Formats: sequence, C-alpha cells, structure tokens
Amino acid sequence: MRKIYVLDTNVLLQDPNAIFAFEDNEVIIPAIVLEEIDSKKRNADEIGRNARYVSRLLDGLRAKGRLYDGIELDSGGRLKVELNHRSFMKMQEVFGEITSDNRILAVALNYHVEEQHKDSPRPVTLVSKDTLVRIKADVLGLNAEDYLTDRIVTLNEMYPGYLTLHVHPGIIDTFYNARFLPVSSLNLSYELHPHEFVIMKDELGTSKSALLKVSADKKKLEPLYLSNEPIWGIGARNVQQRMALELLLNDDIPLVTLTGKAGTGKTLLTLAAGLMKIEDEHKYKKLLIARPVVPMGKDIGYLPGEKDEKLRPWMQPIYDNLEFLFDTKKPGDIEKILAGMGSIQVEALTYIRGRSIPGQFIIIDEAQNLSKHEVKTIVSRVGEGSKIVLVGDPEQIDHPYLDSSSNGLTYVVERFKNQALSGHINLERGERSHLAQLAADLL
Repeated sequence: MRKIYVLDTNVLLQDPNAIFAFEDNEVIIPAIVLEEIDSKKRNADEIGRNARYVSRLLDGLRAKGRLYDGIELDSGGRLKVELNHRSFMKMQEVFGEITSDNRILAVALNYHVEEQHKDSPRPVTLVSKDTLVRIKADVLGLNAEDYLTDRIVTLNEMYPGYLTLHVHPGIIDTFYNARFLPVSSLNLSYELHPHEFVIMKDELGTSKSALLKVSADKKKLEPLYLSNEPIWGIGARNVQQRMALELLLNDDIPLVTLTGKAGTGKTLLTLAAGLMKIEDEHKYKKLLIARPVVPMGKDIGYLPGEKDEKLRPWMQPIYDNLEFLFDTKKPGDIEKILAGMGSIQVEALTYIRGRSIPGQFIIIDEAQNLSKHEVKTIVSRVGEGSKIVLVGDPEQIDHPYLDSSSNGLTYVVERFKNQALSGHINLERGERSHLAQLAADLL
C-alpha cells in the first residue's frame, strides 16, 4: 500500500534530493514550505545553497505537469505541492497560533482525517528534523518520523580507529621477536582497516601486551614507528593520544580525522604536530589553521575592525592553544610571534573555499559543524604535498540542520576508513582537567 509523506522545510534544506527518497509513495510539500524555502534562498551559506537547489529542482519537475495536480517521479512515487488541505480549523483547538510549523502540521492532519473516511486509508506520516514538530504531531495523533536517509552511522557505531584483541601470549611474543605479525595469522572473522591500531592483551590475564598498527595494504600488523618523546613540549598522556600522534606525524597519510569530547587534546596535539612538521622538519611550507564560522559562509561583517579583528572571536580557541605551545607571557605576544614567523596562517573557512592549497599542513577545527557538501568542498581543495587534519566532536553540533549522525566529519570518517591514504582515532579520555572530563561525561 502506498503511503503519504508530508515533508517539513528542514528536510529539504538539509537534503534537497529528499523528494526522491520515498520510493513509490506520495510526497506532499505544503505551500508554506515553498515560502520558507524562498526566504532562505538569498543566504550565503549551505542553507541558502540548498534552498536554491530545491527551487531549481522543483522548477525542472514542472516540465512533467502541474505540481499542484501531482506529478509522477522516476522512482515510481508521486510528488504534489499541496494547496487544498491547509485549513487550520482542526488545529485551533490544540494549537491556536498560526505559525509555519502549525500550518505544516495542519496539512498532515487534514490528509490524515481525509484518509480515515476512505475504504482503504493510506498511512500519513509527517517527516521533520524538528523534534518539537514531531512531538506536536504525536499530540495530534499523527505519525511522525525523523528524516534518516542522510544518516551515515549512529554515534555508537562510528569507526573508533582502534580495537582491543585478547590473544594467546605466544602471539605477542611472536610479534616482539619478528617485529611484525601477518593479519592472516589471527584468523579474524572481520576485516581490519588500513592504519587501524590494535591493542593486544594476554588472554590469560598477565600484564603482557602490545600496541600495533595495521599496514596500508592490510596484510600485516606493524609496530609504531614513533617513540613517545614529547613534541613541542607535548607528549601523549594516554594510548589514544599516542595513536593520534602516530597518524599526525606520518607523512604517508595525507588525511587524518580526530574525534573526541572536549578536553581530550585533539586540537593541541594537532597543532604541536603541525608546528613540528613546519618549523623543525620543514616538510610543509605553511601551517594553515581554520574553523567554520557557524553557519559556514555567514557574513561576519557586523563585527568591528579589519578581517583579523573580526576573526579573532571565532579563532580564539586556536590562539589559546598556540599561546600554550609558545609559552607566551604577555597579552599580544602570540600575534608578534605569528607575524614574525610568517609560516602560520589562521583563517575562517569562509576564505578557503575556491582555493587550491598545495604543500601545506591544514587543520580544520570544529569539523563536526560542516555538512557533507562543505567537507567535500574543503577536502577537494587539498593540493599536492599537503596534509589535512579534520578535528571535532560529533556530540557538539552547532549547525541547525546537522546532528551527530549526519555531519561532514562523521561522513569523512566512515567513507575513508577503508582508504590507505587516511587514518582515524577517537580520543576518549579527557586530559584538560578532572573537572573538564567530568563535565564532558555528565553534562
């Protein structure tokens, strides 16, 4: 039986192709949704881009017929822009105010009531990214769902970058003697990923253990090549941080992703590794540090001053970490240091789009606030001889249309986990302070 899906505005603004995601069912776009999309089309950010895309998409579909009469889609479904089910009378007893959300709810409710008077009523479902809209639908007795088609993976299922194996102590001894271990000798029922870390522990309960890394071709387990020596005064305080440094300092891995809660050391470790590669090893020409001005592309001209002064509030967390690494004593010292070095550039992502960036160590902080399209735009800017590190916490999303399962950082982690050119680690233990760790866990 065909179903009826009524789409909220936020579904189309997050995924303009959502129209085609409902197979052979009927998709209803309330007229108020078109008005809301029209109000967003002049935005300079990702939301504006999607609004313009939806507008062009619907305009192209007009060639198949009048949208208010309904048109057939290639998927076998049907699309209709609704004009005849917008009466607000049935909503007034529960939600008296005529808001955009309530008008969308009214369309879904009127369809539901109409279907109930038919011999074979079709199920009516409201699809919305807005939690409160779904709650309101439930109050009205309507079925409501989140839009899940664009979800990559749930947060609990996201690839962590390492695993723990309990093995016979003889296997650990073999590794230490030969300095490598064939993956086939472990007889695993699942496949390991390139540059994935393996913590081996004695299954008999002794303290014997080993830390290994899967080779790029996934055929053997190798020892970590880096010692645990501090870099720029920063040393690994736990095993995940050591794994992160192994990836950050490996020139054969041009894409690294680091995730973790606040205080796990993601940004500080990445900056220290970048400074070592730029200033000590001269592997790259420049250290480029950027973070999204949320929402990305938003005009920041309302802040006073020149570009650097406008960016400072957004970039302050980066400057805080740089001040720690350079051990500055006075306010303003870090600006003098950066101006004198000339090899460190702090930018907003607004100014990176459209550039080609060769021979640089690139750090994208707060990457969880990027959409899939934005992260593709940024990673595809990386030129020959560059390394890019995406850092962020998927649990702290500031973007209004993203969540922990649909953001750009999660997207990159999952799509690149089988690629030899990338590596990933999820940092779990907070090292900023006991209070910071407790806050990250409890709040």
